[in-house]
Amino acid sequence: MSHPGYVTISRLIKSELGQKRNDIMNASLAPVVSGLDDLLNSKESQKKLEGNLAILCHAGSVNHQLQYAPLLLKKIFPQRLKKIFSPQHGFVGDVQDNMVETQDSYHPYFKLPIHSLYSHTRIPTDEMLDGLDTILVDLQDVGTRIYTYIYTMTLLMKKCAEKDIKVVVLDRPNPIDGITIEGNILEENFSSFVGLHPLPTRHGLTIGEVAMMANEFWQKPCRLEVIKMKNWKREMSFSQTQLPWVMPSPNMPTLESAYSFVGTVLFEGTNISEGRGTTRSLEIVGHPLCEPFTFLDKLSPLFKQFKLEGFILRPIFFLPTFQKHQGKTCGGYQIHVTNQKKFRPWVLCQLLCQSFYHELKEKFQWKEPPYEYEYDRTPIDLINGTDRLRHWVEQKGNYDDLMAIENAHMKTYLEQRAQVLLY
Repeated sequence: MSHPGYVTISRLIKSELGQKRNDIMNASLAPVVSGLDDLLNSKESQKKLEGNLAILCHAGSVNHQLQYAPLLLKKIFPQRLKKIFSPQHGFVGDVQDNMVETQDSYHPYFKLPIHSLYSHTRIPTDEMLDGLDTILVDLQDVGTRIYTYIYTMTLLMKKCAEKDIKVVVLDRPNPIDGITIEGNILEENFSSFVGLHPLPTRHGLTIGEVAMMANEFWQKPCRLEVIKMKNWKREMSFSQTQLPWVMPSPNMPTLESAYSFVGTVLFEGTNISEGRGTTRSLEIVGHPLCEPFTFLDKLSPLFKQFKLEGFILRPIFFLPTFQKHQGKTCGGYQIHVTNQKKFRPWVLCQLLCQSFYHELKEKFQWKEPPYEYEYDRTPIDLINGTDRLRHWVEQKGNYDDLMAIENAHMKTYLEQRAQVLLY
């Protein structure tokens, strides 16, 4: 029997779907206009920008024609665009791993300074903000709490509140839809740069709505403006938006990887490979001692117990070219999503983690610190936002126990979320 709290989430999802399903099923879908495209084409939106400008952006900050945001803004505001800020993985998206920093630089083509917010600091300094009146944020998020771009944004907002600098978020789609909510709420004692705010693992918000929640509930409010998208509906997968997919980070190669990332990210806290060093990172998992066909025979009955569907685990062998198990053949699985609406990657990967732990025994290892600038706390607990899931894995907890963890404090989150929805 499902935990009562899960019914709460299910009802929310069914209610929202019930209200809007006809729009998306019975009408031809108009192309989604991103916040960036709206700004470029709307004089009214451009009037919301005050004085000297900067933009926080990355390689995925493009318009519908794949033109780069700083290039476009430089044309519209040639004298006003003064600085660029970059998040984790750098301005050009070339930095692979956690705690590999990008230094400040000067761009020879744009002739602008680039200030890295994944360097000696994650919070902009007074010097970085000097002379600015408005900072635009144009980042493609992936809808999962552990992805750090939303915290680069909220830390920027927090500093801008102190300096009375306006923040304008150019909204973009949540690529894995804005309805489905999965995973546990972050517990305050486990906050870090991979989880600063009390969000569930899969939060069901756009980046603009995350900014609204930060302003409303989590920190001192800044002067915030969100330039909304047009034609985006909460049920949409990114594939329905008609916008181009550009890798928002080096290990997010496809839309499918954004779906599986909700679950596979937890393997960053283990010695199980999450596919880094392959061409399908975060879609595949495995270990050198895993024989995938035999292991799958043991897993398959558990999928029914845990009410899992909408995916196929395809047994594979892969050879990571860097990071975990570099140069060693691993047995494991590629996660193929067959039904985006039914797929529950968080539950699947918690179950996989538990099964790997008991199958590999002493060969399974939890990652040791440091992890994302935390030097004395267990990485898996920071990723999960709690230590209860690690204990669930080790003690071989059941489905109802997992649902109880997922739904703790969920009611408060759903109530707050309802107050900031823009679509």
